[in-house]
Amino acid sequence: MSEPKTSAPPKRRGPMGGPMHGPMHMPGEKPKDFSGTLKKLLQYLGKYKFRIFLVLVFAVASTVFMILGPKILGNATTEIFNGLLKKVSGTGQGIDFAHVGQTLLFLLTIYIISAAFNYLQGWMMTGVTMETAYRMRREIAQKIQCLPFSYYDTTTNGEVLSRLTNDVDTISQSLNQSLTQIITSAAQLVGILVMMFSINWQMSLAALCIVPLSAVVILLVVKHSQKYFKQQQDYLGHVNGHIEEMYGSHVVVRAFNGEARNEAAFSEYNEKLYHSAWKSQFLSGLMQPVMMLIGNIGFVVTCILGAWFAVHGAITVGDIQAFTQYVRQFTQPIQQVANISNVLQSTTAAAERVFAFLSEAEEPADSENAMTINCTDKPDTELNIHVAGSVQFAHVHFGYTPEKTIIHDFCAVVQPGQRVAIVGPTGAGKTTMVKLLMRFYDVSEGAILVDGYDIRSFQRNELRRLFGMVLQDTWLYNASIRDNIRYGRQDATEEQILEAARSAQVDHFVRTLPGGYEMLLNEEATNVSQGQKQLLTIARAFLADPQILILDEATSSVDTRTEILIQKAMDNLLKGRTSFIIAHRLSTIRDADLILVMDHGDIVEQGTHEALLAKGGFYANLYNSQFVGRAEA
Repeated sequence: MSEPKTSAPPKRRGPMGGPMHGPMHMPGEKPKDFSGTLKKLLQYLGKYKFRIFLVLVFAVASTVFMILGPKILGNATTEIFNGLLKKVSGTGQGIDFAHVGQTLLFLLTIYIISAAFNYLQGWMMTGVTMETAYRMRREIAQKIQCLPFSYYDTTTNGEVLSRLTNDVDTISQSLNQSLTQIITSAAQLVGILVMMFSINWQMSLAALCIVPLSAVVILLVVKHSQKYFKQQQDYLGHVNGHIEEMYGSHVVVRAFNGEARNEAAFSEYNEKLYHSAWKSQFLSGLMQPVMMLIGNIGFVVTCILGAWFAVHGAITVGDIQAFTQYVRQFTQPIQQVANISNVLQSTTAAAERVFAFLSEAEEPADSENAMTINCTDKPDTELNIHVAGSVQFAHVHFGYTPEKTIIHDFCAVVQPGQRVAIVGPTGAGKTTMVKLLMRFYDVSEGAILVDGYDIRSFQRNELRRLFGMVLQDTWLYNASIRDNIRYGRQDATEEQILEAARSAQVDHFVRTLPGGYEMLLNEEATNVSQGQKQLLTIARAFLADPQILILDEATSSVDTRTEILIQKAMDNLLKGRTSFIIAHRLSTIRDADLILVMDHGDIVEQGTHEALLAKGGFYANLYNSQFVGRAEA
């Protein structure tokens, strides 16, 4: 059984009694540091500054050539209009089609060059954004390996996966559009203004009156939408976490009739996601029609002014056409900036979550003088030693939180090759001691020594090479049975894998399965029984051939006959190795060389099975209680 009282810090509880999936945000919350996160994102992109610079150059060039189009087309229109007037009035030969054709051919060339630059910048920017997403995912995956175990005790898998998938995808997709659009829109605004003023400055000033009105609309929409984009990303993580947790254990949910509670909890998260997403998308979608309305007002005003100037001969027909096109185009970059501002809210919210995850405190690094384990025949050195397997717990104190100590002055000495059983009621701290031994957590006070060396003086990966673990909660991954056994030792030969399987009583049942050792286990390994999963993890420990073995209720999921066979194999495995056996069925640890009896984080008794029974204390009462109920039945 697990030990919820002391073997793990308490998880936060959700509204339906289930665990919460990340921090719950109150309505109206804004990103903690919008400008700071945006600055971090730009710094993150600094690695690609040369390519981004080329992207910007190509974007500007494409925009410049595109802006020239209406002016050139206006010249062609003016030529046609003047030719018609000359023909009607009889003062000329009419339209100069050769000149008009050359103008249109030049216009086509301009548009082709603009399209080529646009293609180049799009191709390069896609490469930058995909590499950024790849780099982010790689760094998140690396971060996952570096975070302390305490982080995963208070954070669900769905929250972490949300950073790796949803947030990175949001950043990637929006960067691919936003960065070039910002430059393109800026270039369009400047270029269009230059062309408009070159045609008529009075009409240009009239057209510019829409800018402050547009700016007010943009600021209002951004102000109200920013908080909803942040909430949308947060609640999306809550939904993913809930789905991953509940549907990953759907058999248990169904067995305990938890469907209604599960659906109610999901509905609550989904309702919050719906409202935040609806508000953010509505405000984002509201931008375009409002900006179109403002643009149309400006267009009508410039058309009236253009007609008045044309009547008075201050402007040509072609220039009016070009100017109206520029006015239409002038509202487009403003609309794009408005849309980008909304996209940036979503991007910044996602980036804030990613950078917050990447900035989480990592497991303390090993010291530069950390020792390694000598697995060769070379002589020991100061930093490279052989380990015989003695373990000493020297006045160990520990608490998952500083204000609550759960292990109080734990002291014990284990000789090399001894078989040590750790027993006690649920919540006594048995599994916690194993976590400390493996340095999943560091002790608060005191020390744990291996062969007289403080385990904190070893490199963590070297220390963990000493141990083999078989836990009550089995873990197998989506791969073949052979690969799952080989996980304990990647360089193992086929014969070594088969030998470990035979020793763990695995070989016989594997050969009865379709595909044998090549059979693929599904995601939850539900295509083999719980007992078979336990046997496979035991085979993995056999193959690892550790110097110190940890068994946490390793035979709890197998039948009595299989348990006897495994126990015989274990006897061979445990010879010459130090072993720690956590057991609730006390009948399985009678032959232990030393039994440590724990209660509320303290060792209350220690000795052999016979000595502790003769003492008639806590262990004797615990042992006898397992048989009273059977006798009465």
